[in-house]
Amino acid sequence: MRNNQRVVEFYREPFEKDGIQALYSLSKTFTAIATGIAIDEGVLELSDPVVSLFPEQLPEVVSEHLSKMTVHHLLSMNTGHHMNTYPDIVSQQDWVRAFLSLEVAHEPGTYYLYNTHATYMLSAIIEKVTGQNLVDYLMPRLFEPLDIERPVWEKCPLGITAGGMGLNISTSSVAKFGQMLLQQGMYNGKRIVSATFIQQAISKQSDNSRDEGRIDFAQGYGYQIFRCREGCYMGNGAFGQLCLVAPRQNLVIAATASFASMKRLQVLLDHFYETIFYSVSKECSDFDLTDYHELESKLSTLSSPFVEMKSTARPFYDRFEKSYHMEPNNIEIERVQLTIDPEILLEIQQAGTLRSITAQVERVTRYNTFFKKDLELHLQPVFTNASWMGPQTLKIMLKYIETPYEEVYIINLEEESIRLEYSINVSFTADHYLVEGRALI
Repeated sequence: MRNNQRVVEFYREPFEKDGIQALYSLSKTFTAIATGIAIDEGVLELSDPVVSLFPEQLPEVVSEHLSKMTVHHLLSMNTGHHMNTYPDIVSQQDWVRAFLSLEVAHEPGTYYLYNTHATYMLSAIIEKVTGQNLVDYLMPRLFEPLDIERPVWEKCPLGITAGGMGLNISTSSVAKFGQMLLQQGMYNGKRIVSATFIQQAISKQSDNSRDEGRIDFAQGYGYQIFRCREGCYMGNGAFGQLCLVAPRQNLVIAATASFASMKRLQVLLDHFYETIFYSVSKECSDFDLTDYHELESKLSTLSSPFVEMKSTARPFYDRFEKSYHMEPNNIEIERVQLTIDPEILLEIQQAGTLRSITAQVERVTRYNTFFKKDLELHLQPVFTNASWMGPQTLKIMLKYIETPYEEVYIINLEEESIRLEYSINVSFTADHYLVEGRALI
């Protein structure tokens, strides 16, 4: 967006305009704005000690460093923790209690550490001081004024909005959020959050350059916002989710992606600087129609639709149905059943849960299924396709269009055995496995 108008908008097939997308850590910037609104309304202060807000969940001994931790330190990722807190907290039922129980090795304000659960604590604080969960609190204050439908935002085991992750909205909604940031907290003539808080949020509150090789991740950290080169700033999330604001050029760029490494997001940012920011000044006029059409044309050549896969062999089986007992494996897959009639049904019994996958050979199909986004299972649309790679080798692909995830199953069938290979394009955990099994009599 430039000058509050859309310059170009592009979606790779089969992703849909206005379809929701998982934002991962880009959720943090929304939580920061919620905190700013609460401060504007006088129910919270930057200087409020965290321990004063959760007296019933404190450890028996409150360390000096923990006692000094404030809302400001949560916002600026400068809580004083020395190591990644995520695994120690996400495995617990009560995330607030788990957060407060961790060692605070440094005096708050002296040691920057990216900390997802610091943002979660902001969500828990907002719920504590307002009596509303984060989504309910933001509906009349942020989402409705920006014409964003009520979003899905994942929660912790106790039902508190995750804050640091788990928000699902459309890419165009991210752009509107960025436009609000660009306009110093205003949107369509309505004040969303104070200009004072926006200035604090985009100012350098923490030095994030330690051990950081990506230039636009090392220019200083504000309140859940990364400062970038040339006066730009951004919120970002895993696998390349992005809200980038360029005040000098009056530009907002929103992107949802599926990068296996966040280093690729830096490559994308470098491209923006080289092709846009260094060639567009605030004073120059809008893109003329020729520029617009050239950009649209270039983007259209980048499309990589989820096309029908063509089989490279004729299968042995027109009809098939067998169940298999899987050999012991560390991912707890116990049983697999494959049915071809001619629609394919793959059923996987894993850790006591049954997963069913349907597909058709050389034909893209769409249906709704449950799949984990960030923290929770969600009913969501998936596109599937299948092809025969050999007479006894079947390939099934799945693309979840509300996330970056694309799965591939390769199934090798022998007379009395099965070999199941799995891969996923991006993942926080395991991205590949191979299991084998024997047919049940």
